[in-house]
Amino acid sequence: MKKLVLIAIALVTLQAVAQERKERPDNRERAERFKDMSPEDMATLHTKKMVLHLDLNESQQKEIQKINLENAIQRKNMMEARKARMESNAEKPSKEERLEMMNKGLDHKIAMKAKMKQILNADQYEKWSKSQERMGDKQKEMHSKEKMKKG
Repeated sequence: MKKLVLIAIALVTLQAVAQERKERPDNRERAERFKDMSPEDMATLHTKKMVLHLDLNESQQKEIQKINLENAIQRKNMMEARKARMESNAEKPSKEERLEMMNKGLDHKIAMKAKMKQILNADQYEKWSKSQERMGDKQKEMHSKEKMKKG
């Protein structure tokens, strides 16, 4: 009898957990939203978010706007190149190409960190660093969820 009660509770719990819930959009849906935006618009939005988060002054805003615009243009070009490669059914990048891309990405992060350290004061920089760490954690979590879905 106890076993039946436990099984019934387990089934009810599983059913409640399995209920379909509205989840946040995945990367593809988010990319679709931003694909029609110009790099200038993306940079402006990102800069305004940083102004709100870090309480930037006027000169800091101008410097960060320039950096964000460079990054947005670079990202847009990379997305277009990736899309073209996918449409042409090109092979996946080799190990050397992937390593090169990863090194470029890390070099970019290092350079970005150095630029931000010059522009922001100590409190702002600390706040920015923590937000970057949180974003990295979220990306890792999303990546692991995608791997789980693919099986």
